Amino acid sequence: MNTRQPIEDNDDMRGEYDFATMEGGVRGKYAKAFEETAIAILLDKDVAEIFPDSRSVNEALRTLTHVLRGENGGACSPRTSNVS
Repeated sequence: MNTRQPIEDNDDMRGEYDFATMEGGVRGKYAKAFEETAIAILLDKDVAEIFPDSRSVNEALRTLTHVLRGENGGACSPRTSNVS
């Protein structure tokens, strides 16, 4: 026997909000801090399938940087080679 009461819809949220007219709101409050710390780089689809998040991309690039610096005596340039 099911004795559960039906849930009433007491949702007071509106379908849409205009934050420009709300009191206490500040436009762009965190925009400057975000611009100073974030850099957006677009990955090709095949690369994005291998690296699912920014952490994995950063780890791979740091590893590559260490390898390049180690092979080139401190210089970080993938176009130069020590092969004679």
